[in-house]
Amino acid sequence: MMVDATRAELLIEALPYIRKYENKTVVVKYGGNAMVSENLKDNVMNDIILMTSIGIRVVLVHGGGPDISDMMKKLGKEPVFVDGLRVTDEETVDIAQMVLTGKIGKDIVKRLQNKGVKSVGICGLDGGCIKASPLDETHGLVGKIRKVDTTLITTLLDGGFIPIISPIGYDDEGNSYNINADSAASAVAGALKAETLMIMTDTVGILRDVHDPSSLISRIYVSDAPQLMEEGVIAGGMIPKVNCCIEAIRMGVSKVFILDGRQPHSMVMELFTDDCIGTMFI
Repeated sequence: MMVDATRAELLIEALPYIRKYENKTVVVKYGGNAMVSENLKDNVMNDIILMTSIGIRVVLVHGGGPDISDMMKKLGKEPVFVDGLRVTDEETVDIAQMVLTGKIGKDIVKRLQNKGVKSVGICGLDGGCIKASPLDETHGLVGKIRKVDTTLITTLLDGGFIPIISPIGYDDEGNSYNINADSAASAVAGALKAETLMIMTDTVGILRDVHDPSSLISRIYVSDAPQLMEEGVIAGGMIPKVNCCIEAIRMGVSKVFILDGRQPHSMVMELFTDDCIGTMFI
């Protein structure tokens, strides 16, 4: 009886949030530590299915850097990184496209459809979704996003499908570009004017003291982020991630969350309970 009562209380607590998100778009950046085990993968798929079943329009943008590196090594090509970004020539971008779109994207589609949910795997080339240009000369065919055309994404959502997007872009000269998944998710969320962007990573969020998990900053206003960077609270690899959060807010996304991908059901807990388990940017 106590278990049933607890479940009922949780459902009642979640009801206002469920109503708030009905028919709203939520973009999820999925990758990294949320992909490391079968159990975590299954948890993420179940969260997405729950979100979809209560009327949320879910778009998933995924990464897959470790899988790209593994495939490169199998093909006799050593990965090279500069400033945390993969140096990408034509062969490398072909490998990235093959792994992201042909392997990881289709695996996500399979997992969702095995649970009875319709989804379609696409990349930024499909329907002209993600137009890009070179980030700089150093990184080769690493792209920065110039434009997101949401026509195909919206068509899939309207048809009851979950779009599963691989972060590969294109230009008018026929070049393909490997794009950082956080950047792609931010741009897609902004173009869709999504209610929420959820970025899954390998920390509990932004910590005031990196050695103290209890020092989580649960809410950050965009205007306060530069000061936190100056103070070194936001540092290292978290800086580009936070910049993606800020850019999404500036493009019209209402809220952006950085969540721990190692925490089972972190998305559902953040969206539908009063507890704040990550860092929210507003």
